[in-house]
Amino acid sequence: MAKTEMIHGSCRCGIVRWRFKGVPESATACNCTACHRYGALWAYAYEEEGIDVSGPTQTYTQGRWVVFHFCAVCGCVAYWRGLKDDNNRLRPMGVNLRLADLESVAQIPIVRHDGLATTDDLPRDGRCVADYWF
Repeated sequence: MAKTEMIHGSCRCGIVRWRFKGVPESATACNCTACHRYGALWAYAYEEEGIDVSGPTQTYTQGRWVVFHFCAVCGCVAYWRGLKDDNNRLRPMGVNLRLADLESVAQIPIVRHDGLATTDDLPRDGRCVADYWF
């Protein structure tokens, strides 16, 4: 895949949008109780340092760490935002790569994260976003 300056994503109706600067090293498929229901593939960066979001959202707070943001009109889960800054005073975020065009994210490798039992990343199996698209 050719390097892209910026990956763009939007909900189905186009009201909520995000931009991810560059191409992420990987996309995370998590099996926690929220992520496996959403079916999201997450790319991570920091608020205003790699990710920009726009549009009105509804939110759902999961535990003490993360707030999921959904389009208030069409219901797509667009991104999550950490509730607290990290040690570098940056707010972690993740955007749902399923809201991007497949061509711009197809070759990004998948990291499978066991958010349900161990909170460990599982061994990589060579799959990429295109393999998860269906």
